[in-house]
Amino acid sequence: MKRGAVLYGLSAVILIVYIIMTILQQPHWGGWLLFLFFLCLAISFRQHQMLKGLSFTLVIMAVVSLALYYPQHFKTIGDFKLSALIIPLLQLIMFGMGTELSLKDFAHVVRMPKGIIVGVVCHYVIMPLVGFTLASLFKFPNEIAAGIILVGCCPSGLASNVMCYLAKGNLALSVSVTTISTMLAPFLTPMLMRLLGGSFVAIDFWSMAWDITKIVIIPVTAGLTFHYLVRGKFKWLDKAMPLVSMAGIALILVVITAAGRDNLIKVGALLLVATILHNVLGYVLGYWSARLLRFHERDCRTIALEVGMQNAGLASGLALSMGKLATAGLAPAIFGPVMNISGSSLASWWHNHPPKAS
Repeated sequence: MKRGAVLYGLSAVILIVYIIMTILQQPHWGGWLLFLFFLCLAISFRQHQMLKGLSFTLVIMAVVSLALYYPQHFKTIGDFKLSALIIPLLQLIMFGMGTELSLKDFAHVVRMPKGIIVGVVCHYVIMPLVGFTLASLFKFPNEIAAGIILVGCCPSGLASNVMCYLAKGNLALSVSVTTISTMLAPFLTPMLMRLLGGSFVAIDFWSMAWDITKIVIIPVTAGLTFHYLVRGKFKWLDKAMPLVSMAGIALILVVITAAGRDNLIKVGALLLVATILHNVLGYVLGYWSARLLRFHERDCRTIALEVGMQNAGLASGLALSMGKLATAGLAPAIFGPVMNISGSSLASWWHNHPPKAS
C-alpha cells in the first residue's frame, strides 16, 4: 500500500511539473513527462484488484504521448517505414486469438443460436449505423469520417470476451459472437463500408475482403490449427503470446498516432467526443435490444459488450491498406483505448452487481 501511495504522489508531482512546463511554453520535455505520469499511474493501478485492468490502457497512453510529442521517431527507422509493421503485427495478434479458440467454441452456435444471431445482427446493424450518423453529424473531413464508419463496420474486439467474464456475463455466448462476427467480416465489413462509407471515400469491395481475409481469417485458422497440434507443448510460447499481442497493439497505436499527429491535433477533441458516443451508444443500444427481446440479464450484458467493443486493430490495418493511415486510421487509434476504459468500468460495475439467478 505504501508503494502505491508513493507512486500516486510521484504521478501527481510529474503532472504538476508538466502543467507548469506547458504554461511556460516549454514543451520539449512534455512528452517524457506525460509518459512518466501515465507509467507511474499504470504501476499504481496494478496494486488494486479493481483498477489493474486499466493499467495496460495507461501504458498505451504513455507511449502514445511520446508519439504525439516526437512523431519523427515513430515514422521511420533509417529508410524503413514503421507502418509496414502494422499488418504483420495484426496477423500475429489474430494468430494469438486463434490459439485461444477450439472447435467447441463453434459448437455453441448449435446450442444457443438465438443469442448468437441476435448478438451478431445487433453488432453489424447498430455500430455501422451509429458510426455513419456520427460521421455525418460532426462534419469531419471525409477520410476521418470514413474512419469512424470503418470502426463501426468491423467485427467484435477480443477484449469483449475478457470484459464479459469480469461482468459475470455469458462467456460462451461472448466467444461465439466474437468468433462468428469475425468469420463474417470478409463479406459484411466491405459491404457495409461500401453502403455507408462509399459517400466519403472510394471503397473497393474485393480488395477489402481480401485484406480482411489475410489479416484475420488466415491467421485465426492457423492459430486454431496450432491449438490442436502444438499448444501446450511449448509452455513459454503459450505465456509469450499475450505479451506479444499487447506489445503489438501498443506499437500499432504509436505508429498510427505519429502518422496522423497533425490531423489529430486539428480534430482530436471532437473526434474523441464522437468516439466516446459511438462506443457508449453501442453498449446502450446493444443492452436494450437484448432486453426488449427478453434475454436473461447475463445475455443482455454480453450482447452490450459484444456490440460496443470493436476490433479497432483490424480497422487500423484496413485504413493502412487503403493508404489512409493518417486520416481514416485516427478513429480506430482513439477507439481502442476508449473502449478499454469504458469496458473495464462497465465490467467492474456489473461485477459488483451480479445478475439474478434465472
